This record gives sequence, structure tokens and C-alpha cells, in this order.
Amino acid sequence: MLYVLLGLAVIGLITSTVFTGMVLVASPAYLRERRAALARLASGAPYAPPLSLLKPLHGAEAGLEGYLETFFMQDYPQYEILFCARSEDDAGLTVARAVAARYPRIPVKFLSTGEPDYINAKAASMERMEAEAAHEILVISDSDVRVAPDYLRSVALPFADPRVGGVTCPYRGVATEGGLWAHLEAVGMSVEMTAGVLVARNIEGMQFTLGPTMAFRRSTIRAMGGFAVTADYCADDFVLGNETWKRGETVVLSHHTIDHIVIHETFWESMLHQVRWMKSTRFSRPKGHFGTALTFAMPFGLLGLLSAGALGHWGWGIALFAWALASRLAISIPVGRLVVRDKSWFALLLLYPIRDFMGFLFWMASYGSNRIHWRGRIYQLLPGGRMKADGAD
Repeated sequence: MLYVLLGLAVIGLITSTVFTGMVLVASPAYLRERRAALARLASGAPYAPPLSLLKPLHGAEAGLEGYLETFFMQDYPQYEILFCARSEDDAGLTVARAVAARYPRIPVKFLSTGEPDYINAKAASMERMEAEAAHEILVISDSDVRVAPDYLRSVALPFADPRVGGVTCPYRGVATEGGLWAHLEAVGMSVEMTAGVLVARNIEGMQFTLGPTMAFRRSTIRAMGGFAVTADYCADDFVLGNETWKRGETVVLSHHTIDHIVIHETFWESMLHQVRWMKSTRFSRPKGHFGTALTFAMPFGLLGLLSAGALGHWGWGIALFAWALASRLAISIPVGRLVVRDKSWFALLLLYPIRDFMGFLFWMASYGSNRIHWRGRIYQLLPGGRMKADGAD
């Protein structure tokens, strides 16, 4: 049995190293495209059509005022911002109104949906904002996002190509508050998520978008049936990007990286969020998610250390563990530092190997049940990624 476990460890280390190689192949191509995009922006006449920025809100998490203000500070010629929540008295809308009052030159609309008919309340907010939006290009951004002044210019740039129907941005995780668990979740966003996106993009092209920022042509959204197509999905970002791709339109991974703020400060909040994300991926992309187990390295390195040690070959065990560690550092530095420009060496060098092991545990937990915790309620995930309230028919 120990030799079987040792063999499994070696196989896992080989497959995770192959994945590392795929990441290292995909990263330079993306970096070359980023340099080309930056050169176009610096040319003096970049593509900059009028934009409608859609911001769904739900409550006022810590730091919201500062995050929202970055969207009013855009170096962009013409855009509007639409905010929407369930209630016109939502605390998030109150914060948004206070920020908007400081920037009277930016056209702003404050909307509400009432209690939505959709399980995914965000879909109702996006549908309401789309109906009120003045412009053809719709940029959707989550509330827990912080951006630079050239954000809108960067997101708009790919739409100069009429074949482009959707644009999305990579992101780095930022733990502004919270302790170790928040920082572990943040480095997972910066490295694990980005590495998977780069490899998927290199193998099959972008067939999805990422929730923190999604941008679409209004005609694309309406052709797929409007934002209502995501009404009972947890992974609305995957659905919108996938429907765009199915229509034969190009989805572009922008050169612009945004800050995705970790708002789950406690251990339990962080665990629930990451397991929910894993379960959502399992139901949205079941085959790809199953294969994700072979991309982790630290679980197999630890298995190799323990099984080889139990056989009396501690030197082999240490070598296998070092192999796993080297594989993770070979990803965290180029992806975390170069691609998303995460400045935390502590997270990239020390925390990411731990996060890699935790990611495997989250992957295992994703097969434990089809139930997820979301905004204080429990839902069941169905094949294809749809969800229903737990206990509903």
C-alpha cells in the first residue's frame, strides 16, 4: 500500500509539473499582448466609445466608499454609472449617493428592483440597469473591486474589433482587513485563479468571463436573451461569457489587472466562499473541474514525503516535497508578480504553497454535496450550474 501511495504521489507531481509548464508557456504570450495593448493606449488616439458602467450593490461592506470612488476618477471622455440594489434604501446606494455628490460631472442613476423574482438577485439588478443604460457598451463591475484611472480605457480598447462581444479582466486578490485566512484567499485569487485562466485561454480560447469585471455589447446581451439568462445560475460570469462565445463572438482577456478585495475576514466566511466557488465550477464545467485535482502539487508532495518516509526513504521523500514546492514557486512568481503584479512576496513565496494544499481540500469538499451557502441562505446546485432554494420543488 505504501508503494501505491508513493506511486500516486509521483504521478500527481508529474501532472502538476505538466500544468506548471503549461502556465509558463501561456504567460509570455499574454505579457506580449499586454505590451501591445499598452502601446496602443499610448498612441494618443485609443478607441474610447461612450460607456455605461453597471454597479450592482447589496449592502455596504467595509471600504465601499473608497472602492466606488475609483470609478468616478476615470480618465475617460464619456461614461455614466448606474447603481442598483433591491431596495432604494439599501446602505450601498446610500454610500454611492454620497460619493456621486462629489463628482457632479459624471452622469449617475440610482435604481432598485424590489424583491426580485430571480434566485440570483444580481441578474435582476443587471437587467434593470441595462434597460436604463444610455450606451451600447456595458461594463459590469462588482462592488468589492478597486480600479486605476485607465481602467475604462483599457476595457474599451478591444471593442474596436467588431468581432469582440465580451471583455474581462484578470485580478489580484487584496486583503485589506482580516488575518491569515484573508491573505490565503487573496493569493489564491492572484495565482491559482489566474494560472487556470491563462491555461484555459491558451488551450481553448476564452469561453467565459470573470465576475469582478465583465463588459459586453448591448446587442450581444439582448441576442442571448438579456441578463435573465443568468436568473437561476450562481456563476453568472461563466454563463454570460460562455453564451457570448457560443454566438461566435470573441471574448478577450484584457491586459488590465484590477484589485479584487477580500471581504471574508473570518475563517468560516472564507471557507464557505471558497467551497461555494469550487462547487459552482464543478457544476458549470464538470470535466475540467474533475481534472483540476491533477494541477495541485503540494498534496502530492506531502503524500510523497510521508509515504517515502514510512518506507525508510526520507531522502526520496524530502526530494519529492521539494519538487512540489519548486513547482508552486515556478507558478507563483511569474503569474503573481509578472502577470497580475501582486506586490506581496510573503504571500507569493510562503502562503501560496499552503494555499495550493488548501485548494485541493476545497476541490475534495466540492464533491461533498450539491448545497451552497450564499448571502445567508442555502441553495442546491443542479447539473449545468443552475440552482434552486434548498427544499424547493
